[in-house]
Amino acid sequence: MTGPTVVHLTSVHAPLDTRILYRECRTLAEAGYRVVLVAPADRDADVAGVHVRAVRVNGGRARRMTNTVWRVCRAALEERATIYHLHDPELLQGVPFLRRNGARVVYDVHEDLPRQVRSKYWIAPWARSAVSSAAGLGEALLGRGAHAIVAATPQIAARFPPDRTVILQNFPREEELLAPAASPLANRGRLLAYIGGIDITRGALEMVRAMAMVPGARLLLAGRMDLPGLERQLAALPGWDRVDFLGWLDREGVRTLLGQARIGLVTLHPTPSYVESYPVKLFEYMAAGIPVVASDFPLWRGIIEEAGCGLLVDPERPEAIAEAANRLLNDPALAAAMGQRGQAAVRERYNWGSQEGRLLGLYRRLSG
Repeated sequence: MTGPTVVHLTSVHAPLDTRILYRECRTLAEAGYRVVLVAPADRDADVAGVHVRAVRVNGGRARRMTNTVWRVCRAALEERATIYHLHDPELLQGVPFLRRNGARVVYDVHEDLPRQVRSKYWIAPWARSAVSSAAGLGEALLGRGAHAIVAATPQIAARFPPDRTVILQNFPREEELLAPAASPLANRGRLLAYIGGIDITRGALEMVRAMAMVPGARLLLAGRMDLPGLERQLAALPGWDRVDFLGWLDREGVRTLLGQARIGLVTLHPTPSYVESYPVKLFEYMAAGIPVVASDFPLWRGIIEEAGCGLLVDPERPEAIAEAANRLLNDPALAAAMGQRGQAAVRERYNWGSQEGRLLGLYRRLSG
């Protein structure tokens, strides 16, 4: 018997977004809800028990924040859902319309918006402080129309009313990335991996430069480059000849990649939005059983040192990244022990199973 219809909406994320589709939507579908995901895509599809309803997207950022938002909201309203679950701040414009006929609205906050705005390359540096303040105020005011807030980190949750806010951290499903058939680390090639968005503040320049100082190694670089001209900039650096740029990979592609790599890189710059974040890729590397080389931020240091799963570096120093990579590549026993400890930490603590009960509890309350 099919339960109430719930609709997740995004005007920004891909339909196969890990948090949205494979964790939240899939969990709800497995619990008996009829789940529809309205997202930018070329065609409708059914994935993991979720119906993906495609909305065509044309134009750049300005059109996405206007035309696409209303297309997504109109498509969502046609589903006549009990609960609408929004994944982008610009979708808050549609809350008054989505609330019609008694529907409940959830606002899912993936990023700390005011902090994130401060590092946007397309906003003039002199304007970032004012835009950040305005974005935070607008989000707070429009967010009042939501019946509940889902926050990806405790820091984000602190910005919203505690009585309406649930923390739902972006930890991996245990079965997502574990690759039991993968060969032992010591038997793999000298391969480093990076998965996720690729840009300057995520350490792209330093990772490539570091590869020039890691003999016989290659970097498997998987993700999208949104910054115009970045690939040309990277291609001009020493170390690019040791990089395999793979573009965006689906979940099976990521799983295969991490089953080949010996090290996972998460060397993001110390921007306000990253220092207090819980990077998905960190926990995915841990789940895959590979050691990490990570930025030495206080929050990350606590996770990595407690788990004993990697080495911490200054992310803005390519030589520090290279030194850590060389140490792990040249000491297979150390790397294997760190990988095993990271995998154990995911099984025991940093897994989606520790979070999904919060999502289901929230939906039970909202659906009555």
